[in-house]
Amino acid sequence: MKKTLAIIPLALVAFLFLYIGRPIFNFGFIQLPIMLLFLLLLAMLLLLSTEYSGGKTKIKITKLHRPLLIGFIVVLAYTIIAPLATSLPMFRTEAYRNMIGKVHNGEKITNHIAPIALDRIRVVDEPLATLLGEKILGSDQGLGSKSELGEFFIQKVNNQLYWVAPLLHSGFFKWLNNKEGTEGYVMVSATNERDVKLVQNINGKDLKIKYQPAAFFGSNIERHLYFNGYATTGLADYNFEIDESGHPFWVATKYKKRVGFSGNDAVGVVTVDAQTGDIKEYDLNNVPDWIDRVQPISFIIDQLSDWGEYVHGFWNFSNEDKLMITEDLTLVYGDDNRSYWYTGVSSVGKEESAVGFMLVDTRTKEATMYKQSGATEYAAQSSAEGKVQEKDYRASLPIPYNINGIPTYVMTLKDGGGLVKMYAMVAIGDYTIVGVGNTMRETLMSYKNVFNMAGNRINPDTKANRKQLKSVVTRIQSDIKNGNSFYYFTVNGSPKIFIGSSQLSNELPVTIVGDSINISFDADTEEVIDVSTFDNIKLSK
Repeated sequence: MKKTLAIIPLALVAFLFLYIGRPIFNFGFIQLPIMLLFLLLLAMLLLLSTEYSGGKTKIKITKLHRPLLIGFIVVLAYTIIAPLATSLPMFRTEAYRNMIGKVHNGEKITNHIAPIALDRIRVVDEPLATLLGEKILGSDQGLGSKSELGEFFIQKVNNQLYWVAPLLHSGFFKWLNNKEGTEGYVMVSATNERDVKLVQNINGKDLKIKYQPAAFFGSNIERHLYFNGYATTGLADYNFEIDESGHPFWVATKYKKRVGFSGNDAVGVVTVDAQTGDIKEYDLNNVPDWIDRVQPISFIIDQLSDWGEYVHGFWNFSNEDKLMITEDLTLVYGDDNRSYWYTGVSSVGKEESAVGFMLVDTRTKEATMYKQSGATEYAAQSSAEGKVQEKDYRASLPIPYNINGIPTYVMTLKDGGGLVKMYAMVAIGDYTIVGVGNTMRETLMSYKNVFNMAGNRINPDTKANRKQLKSVVTRIQSDIKNGNSFYYFTVNGSPKIFIGSSQLSNELPVTIVGDSINISFDADTEEVIDVSTFDNIKLSK
């Protein structure tokens, strides 16, 4: 009778462990042995009985306690000894260091990061995207009262960069009254803070996000996968992404343990249709093009950290040749239109300057190290903030770009409310070269002026990228922005529009149509090109 009564609570607890905890039934995952330890201990407690004799209460054990105790000791040993024997870094340093794979040597980071037009530079970071998303959600009181904004994920959609976040259930009772799903997702352009939209239908059909982390029971995305064939598979990094048609999916990384109970390594992805729950699995060689992130940021941070830490094994207390990543990884897009995790790399103990920069393909994990000194992200932020220190603005996380062949950090400067007030550009090779402005074009002109005054000390190829043009002015017009005078002009034989400020040359304000001029400018893909030098030949005579 005692045994029968013990089975009921044990079965209930085991069910709750499986349904809520969802332990992975595979070697290297610690949740299952911990669950077994708890169940074995509970079984031994439930099978105990008491007997009152001679004025004393005695605890009686049954014949089942012996095998249960043996099982408990075996599982406990497995839980403690197996991870130590298979995963302890002092025994597996080479395995940990090689997790990232072969690290290739790159020549110039500007060869990898494509030149970019000003209107394609990322000016909206995740905190600002969240602020803008909550604003549009709050404008619809009916929607905002039953849903909340989920985490934003950055991705390319039809070659445009967007932050995308699902609407999630804000509680159990909200889910209970709306089990068919929340009403869509929010898209915020990463390049234009005025481009914010709430997507609630696709091709005329209502959009419902039924499967999500904030749902309950079978609609919970992790539970849906677990009980549909993935109880033995490690899944991580549930990203919300949309395909080119705007259809929403949850993308989870499928991973294995490469170093005993540690060494998480991506081996593929699993997609779940956020509306229907349809599941599809892809290996690393067949991931759909619309999926940007296969390699979770946490995996790459761990692998890069181990690669830099164990350069001379575990017993390297002098920190000889040790490297470390400088900040959290940033998602950037390369010249090949692929996405990469970017970070600076510095020597241990020297956080202000980087000895190189690392790009890791977010799909294949191919890593490339660019060995060139420069500013860390933190140093660049401090330099930009120092340029406008009287305003007490805070810089966003810098994004690396190729600005006229110059490796450059671009960031926004925000006030205490999180709103963008100014922009900043900082040369990666020398963080004292800083340009700030109220618009991105002002910032670029300021940056170029400071860079040109610095000569070619950080970019010897600057002169090679400089073009000279001698022509005649065909049209010229002035414009005043934020108290500064800018002059736009066209010249004979060129379809481009050129721009220069009165600070560049005193001859610009008195130049008229028909004047012969001699200008220089950096090779640029912009429709409007900033001139580096301006000489009115007619006035010089």
